[in-house]
Amino acid sequence: MIATVSRHAHFNAAHRLHVEAWSDAQNKAFFGACNNPLYHGHNYELIVALTGPIDPISGYVYDMKVLGDQIKEHVESKLDHKNLNLEVPEFAQRNPTAEHIAAVIHGWLRPHISPELKIKVTLYETPRNFVEFND
Repeated sequence: MIATVSRHAHFNAAHRLHVEAWSDAQNKAFFGACNNPLYHGHNYELIVALTGPIDPISGYVYDMKVLGDQIKEHVESKLDHKNLNLEVPEFAQRNPTAEHIAAVIHGWLRPHISPELKIKVTLYETPRNFVEFND
C-alpha cells in the first residue's frame, strides 16, 4: 500500500526579484513591486509531502515528528526572518522566486529522506500563489 503524508510549516522572509542582466526599466516592468530595491516580504506557507509504502509494522510512511524536525533544521533555520538575497548563499546568484525557493528546499531535504520516498514541496508565497516542486 502506498500513501502520502504531509507536514505544514511556516516561515517569513524578504526578497527582491531582479535579473542583473536586465536594465532597471526591464526589471521594474517585468517584476513590478517585487523588484523593490528595498525588498519586500512574504509569510510563506510550506507543505512537504512524502509518498511511499506504508510500513506494515509501524503503519507509517514516515514519522511526522522526524519530518517536522528536519524541516525546522534544514529549512526554517535557514530561511525564517532572513533576507533571501543577502543572507542565503543559494540565492546569491539565483533569483529567489517561489520556484527557486521550492527547488532549494527540496534539495536541502532530499539527502535526509529515504530515496524510496518521493518528495513534493508546495510553497505558498501568498494565499493565492503557490508552486509545487517534486521528484
